[in-house]
Amino acid sequence: MRKSSKPIVEHIKDFLDYCEVEKGLANKTQENYQHYLTKFVSWLEKTQKGALLPHALTPDHIWAYRLYLSRYSDKRGYPLKRTTQNYYLIALRALLAYFTAKDIVSLPADKINLAKDVKAEKTVKFLNLEQIEKLLLSPNVETRDGLRDRAILESLFSGGLRIAELVALNREQFANISDKKDLELGIIGKGNRPRTVYFSERALSWLKQYLKTRKDKEKALFIHYKARKDTENRLTARSIERIVKKYAVLSGVPVFTTPHTLRHSYATDLLMQGVDLRTVQEFLGHRSIITTQIYTHITNKRLRDIHRQYHSGKNLKQQR
Repeated sequence: MRKSSKPIVEHIKDFLDYCEVEKGLANKTQENYQHYLTKFVSWLEKTQKGALLPHALTPDHIWAYRLYLSRYSDKRGYPLKRTTQNYYLIALRALLAYFTAKDIVSLPADKINLAKDVKAEKTVKFLNLEQIEKLLLSPNVETRDGLRDRAILESLFSGGLRIAELVALNREQFANISDKKDLELGIIGKGNRPRTVYFSERALSWLKQYLKTRKDKEKALFIHYKARKDTENRLTARSIERIVKKYAVLSGVPVFTTPHTLRHSYATDLLMQGVDLRTVQEFLGHRSIITTQIYTHITNKRLRDIHRQYHSGKNLKQQR
């Protein structure tokens, strides 16, 4: 281990390059780290610690920074939610882990503890099956765009796809689906973790109809039709978000509906049908079961309903 002569703030660019090249993190993750570390840099500068070296960082500094986050208010006077405070701390922990990976003396990442009661703030938002059906039926499939959008919505719900996974799909992955009733597709998920996505007979049917309309030679599975000929026509993540929002409004389902809401709905439906949490973890491509445990409110409710149905004590004699 060596002591670095560069201040912490000057290591951040190297850290972001490390995230890209060695860790293989998605661009969005890198952007988030950069965004959340900007506040730490701002705090260092405001407290005249801009020249602080990695090995000089102490638990007292971390405590002072946590107090700063806790007492911070935006221009409208709103404080940071506990969940948001944790995002800033997670980014700082990642930076400290980078120092360890590069044999730079610094505070260990595990010295930064996160708020314990954050889960109380975070609730999983999902649609029930009736709302899902309304959403899926909302595109006008008599139009080219509507048929494409129906295939997008069906794919998101059928496979529990992340938006980045959907955007990255290519036509060649669906080249031989004409005689298939369902499809298992191996993809590279978040953090370069491979997983299998399952497309149902229903989703595959809409994909087949959509692909029959494609007369172009574009590589992407889902494209927009207004691009110039010299540019790629692949739909972006932002475009997919707009499409889902459009049909959420048209169908009258809750306005919070996003592509990730469909992923939550997919997981919730599996759990309500009796699939165990470990299996759902595999379906979603989560590295850790801890991530999947955000859905425990579903399993807890199901267990309670089962208990009421099968262990109500109806057959016991009333005590006199």
